[in-house]
Amino acid sequence: MNKIMYSGAEILLKSLVKEGVKEIFGYPGGVVLPLYDALYMQDEIKHYLVRHEQAAVHAAEGYARVSGKAGVAIVTSGPGACNTITGLANAYYDGTPLILITGQVNSKLIGGDAFQEADIVGITRSCCKHNYLVKDVKDLARIVKEAFYIATTGKKGPVVIDIPVDIFNAKYEFNYPKNVELPGYNPTYKGHPLQIQKALNTLFEAKRPVIISGGGVVASNAHRELKELAEKLKIPVVHTLMGSGTYPDNLETSLGMMGMHGNYCANLTVCNADVIFAIGTRFSDRITGCLKRFARDAQVIHVDIDPCSISKNVKATIPIVGDIKNILAAMLQELSKKHHKINNELKDKWFREIEEWKKKIAIPQKTSDKLSAITVLQAIYDYTKKDEPVVSTEVGQHQMWCAQNFKFNHPRKLITSGGLGTMGFGFPAAMGACVANKNNYVLNIAGDGSIQMNIQELMTCVDYKFKVINCIINNGYLGMVRQWQEKIYNKHYSQTKISSPDFVKLAQSYGALGIRVEKEEEIIPALKKAIEFKGPVMIDFVCENFEMVYPWVLAGEPIDKVLLSREEV
Repeated sequence: MNKIMYSGAEILLKSLVKEGVKEIFGYPGGVVLPLYDALYMQDEIKHYLVRHEQAAVHAAEGYARVSGKAGVAIVTSGPGACNTITGLANAYYDGTPLILITGQVNSKLIGGDAFQEADIVGITRSCCKHNYLVKDVKDLARIVKEAFYIATTGKKGPVVIDIPVDIFNAKYEFNYPKNVELPGYNPTYKGHPLQIQKALNTLFEAKRPVIISGGGVVASNAHRELKELAEKLKIPVVHTLMGSGTYPDNLETSLGMMGMHGNYCANLTVCNADVIFAIGTRFSDRITGCLKRFARDAQVIHVDIDPCSISKNVKATIPIVGDIKNILAAMLQELSKKHHKINNELKDKWFREIEEWKKKIAIPQKTSDKLSAITVLQAIYDYTKKDEPVVSTEVGQHQMWCAQNFKFNHPRKLITSGGLGTMGFGFPAAMGACVANKNNYVLNIAGDGSIQMNIQELMTCVDYKFKVINCIINNGYLGMVRQWQEKIYNKHYSQTKISSPDFVKLAQSYGALGIRVEKEEEIIPALKKAIEFKGPVMIDFVCENFEMVYPWVLAGEPIDKVLLSREEV
């Protein structure tokens, strides 16, 4: 019996289907034309054409962050592949599962400076979890299987598959592997029982415990276990930016975000704790401030699936390597076996201290008659909270104001760039979120600087009728950089005043809805109109120029040295 032979392009698509892929984002070019021809001939995978390769990766990130599945992006060789580096680094920092398929010149031409050749394997080595150069079509199905396994296990992240054009055209039978065998790659999923027991005993003995919930809780889908454990042990919870929604913000025991622009109460609680239970966080400088002065008197229980993250920045007293969901479930199981008594008197005293810190908050200070960005974001949150929309953000002041003023009671509702801090992330990520969210509307909170980084994706949104509502906090500056210049560089506003197009006319030119808001009473009518519109929207909120983000811990300072207003030194 003759075996059915398929092209490498067909094998790739069949492999993606086997992995459950239904949507991909991409941009065609010369060496990936065989793949795009194969896409044309099938109907199992829908392809979304972006307007820039960076946007393809960010869209795949947004899809992955909302769906929990690996996002997939396809680009051509050379400049197309090089344009993905920012997105790859962003996904790598934030632990987003992603498969990037890049085209490559003919195998025989590699190394000969062929047209649109780039050593993408070498270029991406430091900003992806793993990468492959496919040298034989016989290996293609196996490589795809391995790539998805690597991207979605352990600490999740992006994997690159670089495929020469001759491999796309080569013929071979399709046999998709059932299992993956990677002897050098064996993530730990179950925490050590003795360490788990030691951690529980330490938490019971603690007088001033606190939980820090990070992005790893989202990746592990461990939010329910976290909530149950925190309630049973009566421990307050703070979260990192990436941990937003892992513990409901509407609970009294939720102290909100900690760190450089975190709540005063959250920072003081961490600094005064005697036991810190850190779950799925890598203790970045944005949450620790001055490392030498971070929680010097606390024992640290650190849980993470990535052994490299434990004790990397903050020394762990009790390290536990493993999957967070499994470890928290094991702790809950141990709790059910034993009848430990919570010292309610000690816990009540601790919570009374915390209540006092809660009273100290930043007070917004207006400097003009223009709209306050904080007023705008509070209004957006109040009007949309009943819908619990997915919210993406760009990077800057607006990102921090959003994190401070929006309350997230579920994970995968805030999509933002954490580790890399990528301007231009939010808009294309919102497109991917739209696809994963079945085209329910997605809010993208943007600045007038960040939105211009990938503004061309408005055409993508129009083409596919994505309901992305871009809420642009237009203050005429690169706001966060200008804020640093005001405080640290004697108001030397060097190259931070930025000109913008007429966002309303620009939206209209693309076929989208554009709205300008300059008065407080115009906010709600604009939001109502935007939500009712069947397609993408840009709302230009004209805000005051010199508003500042507070609370604020200056770089290098300990996180309990929190500035709450302009007047503080």
